[in-house]
Amino acid sequence: MNHFQVIIIGGGTAGITVAAQLRKKDKKIQIAIIEPSEKHYYQPAWTLVGAGAYEYNDTVRDEKKYIPKDVKWIVDYAKDINPDNNSLNTLSSGEYTYDYLVIAPGLVMAPELLPGLEEALEKDNVCSNYIDPKKTWNILQNFKGGNAIFTQPTTPIKCGGAPQKIMYLAEEYFRKSGLREKTNVIFATPGTVIFGVPEFAKTLNKIIIDRDIIFKTYYAPIKIDGEKQEITFNYINSDLQECARNLKPSIGEELFGSTEIKLKYDMLHIAPPQRAPEFIRNSKVSIPEGPNKGWIDVDINTLQHLRYKNIFSLGDVAALPTAKTGAAIRKQAPVVSSNLYSLIKTGELDKKSYEGYSSCPLVTGYSKMVLAEFKYNNVRDSDPIISKVIDTTKEQYSMWLLKKYGLPFMYWEMMLKGRA
Repeated sequence: MNHFQVIIIGGGTAGITVAAQLRKKDKKIQIAIIEPSEKHYYQPAWTLVGAGAYEYNDTVRDEKKYIPKDVKWIVDYAKDINPDNNSLNTLSSGEYTYDYLVIAPGLVMAPELLPGLEEALEKDNVCSNYIDPKKTWNILQNFKGGNAIFTQPTTPIKCGGAPQKIMYLAEEYFRKSGLREKTNVIFATPGTVIFGVPEFAKTLNKIIIDRDIIFKTYYAPIKIDGEKQEITFNYINSDLQECARNLKPSIGEELFGSTEIKLKYDMLHIAPPQRAPEFIRNSKVSIPEGPNKGWIDVDINTLQHLRYKNIFSLGDVAALPTAKTGAAIRKQAPVVSSNLYSLIKTGELDKKSYEGYSSCPLVTGYSKMVLAEFKYNNVRDSDPIISKVIDTTKEQYSMWLLKKYGLPFMYWEMMLKGRA
């Protein structure tokens, strides 16, 4: 059979959760998931893997364990989507048609968008938790001092706080290893602040000052020379005099022209550029022009496609003005499943609305975490129950326990089974 009532592209966090929730609502709905990978990864723990605080093997499980019962698993790649005739093509198993489509393939790493990054990642002093957290841990263990640079691209990325999480952990590791006095810990970001939500930024700014972390804003990486161990940034603030004033010759910064800054590194951790998969970027379901070009065009509250009313999208691939996290998906999935189910049964959407909730468990050390929860427009949205007993804007040991033990349990045993 090549026709299904509902086809879900993507068997990651978003796709599995929506399928499980739909199945709980109605066991008779014909659902198929298109997902090529036979392994499922709990990527939020990769930050801890990169710091030696979590076993990589514990983040990997068999995909088949989490495909809901009676949902057809098509082990294949989606190749293209033809929304005008409610069909899609796969790489190996041909064409499928649908009544309703949920698009949740996630995003892809695109290191090729940053000149020199692919070659630099082959070196033993350049790493990324987004690609290989085990390598990050090896590099930390072999680091001898010098410039340890942590940075991120100008593209949207999954878990925008991850580049600074590993930086905090590395800084503590350097202290414990007796290397801190001969190490410059540098966090360079294209952004304007350490974190967009003021209540949490206040705590993080204090941490940066207290731990003597060198914080560079408006620093957009534009190329890497792995042989010279050198990264070049473009200073993207219009105040070029400020750029010159804040230059630190003591860490080897050099200004070239009016906006390019070169910096030597002894260790470099980078979030690679990221974007929507090619078949999404080339499809009519994506936004053709503008700042959200290539991402999927959805209503930010209903998660229904703005032009194709039988299509929904959620997760990293959706053009939503909030952080791309698993926590965001936990709030998005009930909206998609309820609205889709109501559309199937009544022809109208349900009243469920997604308000932009996302969460960034900001690990700030080996036993400390700030639980940053927020919604659209960078408005704090902390859990009202937790907030009554714990100040989540501060570093807490209890939140570290939540990150290391509570959230993985919730993910595997509740979220992917449609229970949370």
